[in-house]
This record gives sequence, C-alpha cells and structure tokens, in this order.
Amino acid sequence: MPPLSTVTIPPNTPHTHTVVFLHGRGDTATNFQYAFTQWQDAQFRSLPDLFPFVKWVFPQSEIRPLARFPGARISQWFDTWDLANLSYKEELQIEGLKESVLSVKEILEKEVEELPGKDWGRLVIAGLSQGGATVVHVLISLEEKKLGGLMVFSGRMPFSGRSLDETREVLGLVGGGDDQNVKETPALVQHCIDDPMSRVENGRAVRDSLEGFGTKVEWREYDIGGHWFHSPDGIVDAAEWLSRFVFRDGQHRYD
Repeated sequence: MPPLSTVTIPPNTPHTHTVVFLHGRGDTATNFQYAFTQWQDAQFRSLPDLFPFVKWVFPQSEIRPLARFPGARISQWFDTWDLANLSYKEELQIEGLKESVLSVKEILEKEVEELPGKDWGRLVIAGLSQGGATVVHVLISLEEKKLGGLMVFSGRMPFSGRSLDETREVLGLVGGGDDQNVKETPALVQHCIDDPMSRVENGRAVRDSLEGFGTKVEWREYDIGGHWFHSPDGIVDAAEWLSRFVFRDGQHRYD
C-alpha cells in the first residue's frame, strides 16, 4: 500500500510530543482536523491551544469499497457489513484493518524520528469512531515500542471478547506485538450515552477489551454529546489525562 497522506497542526513552541489522530468512517483528514479544533473547553480552548508543543497528525484513510453496497466506495479504515453489529460477517473487517494498522505504524515510524531522543514515549495514538477501533489494533501490534498513550472516542472494538493473543491472531501480523507495551501504555476511552451511531455499549466493550489485555484504562462517559467529543467536559478530561499520563515532566499542566 502507498503511504497514507496526512494533514497536520504544527507545534507553536519547541516540539516535544506528537499525537497521531484517526478520523471516523466516511470522514476526511482535512474535515476532521478542522472539527477537532472546534472541540473546546469552557474557556474556548482547543487541545492545540492548551498544548502548543504538540504536533497533531491526521492521516487520511483509503477509499475502500462497501461489500454490502456493490460499487459504492467511501473513506474508511476497514469495511463492515452492519455498524450496529460488528460481529456479523466480521471477516469483512480483516483486510482493511490489517492494511490500515500497517499504514499507521509506518506513520508512527516516520513521526518518531522528529521527536527528542526518537522517544516512542512521546507519541500518542488516538481515534474517533472507526479510527478509535483501528488505533486499538495498532497498539496491540507494536513490537517493543512503548507509546505515550492511547485515546479512543466514540469507539468500537472489532473482534471483542477475545484474549490479547486471539485478537492479534485475527490479523495475523508478523511480529505479533509486545504484551508489556500493551500493559504499560495508559489509555483514555470516552463515549457519550446518547451516541446514535456507536452505542455506549461499544465504548464499554473497548474499555473491557483493553482492561482484559492488561491496559490501565481511564473511562469517561457523558449523558449527551452524540457521536462526537463531549464539550466542555470531554476536553477537560482529555487535557487532564494527557497532563497526568503523557506530559509528566511537570512543565505542561492543564489548568
């Protein structure tokens, strides 16, 4: 597969961390980048405003065919037959998800080269909706590279209910991943209860799967917000989590 294209929000102060953030199904990196900057706290501050030392990278997914609707193609990380029931014909998800995981790993390999000390602990992967589903599989497939963190918003969990080894075996990626990295990478999972596209039970399945893998998960659910980030509480929680678990040098605090 050719490398994925990306759009970025560059840092405004010396660059110390990078977040690679995957959009949802049917969206584009450009649209998502703009919408992300509109996610603000009560003081109308976005995460790039709050953390100007971070480079935000938004990959663009491939345009993939829809098996359920022959001839149709949309921007998606992997195909699904039924968004309300990911376990139905779940084998359709494998090819695209495997390709997307490999493509995102290539982006991480490139981005870490720009970070101080080429430190993988300064990299965070994040995703909304189907992008969130994808970054979970990126995490569990990494070999001997401990990330700074994982963030999943309005997400889903393909192939849920399996052990860590069983989940990895579904994609059959060479290397298989590193258990200790999965256990030591902190995770934030957020979901809105009124989400009409990805029920809150899907977010809880992400949480439960990660906890079953040994990941330390901070879970937040909100009464309203739909299939999106919650404002302002969601951004406050995300900023506080990043300050506590990723930007731990004491110089970058959220207040």
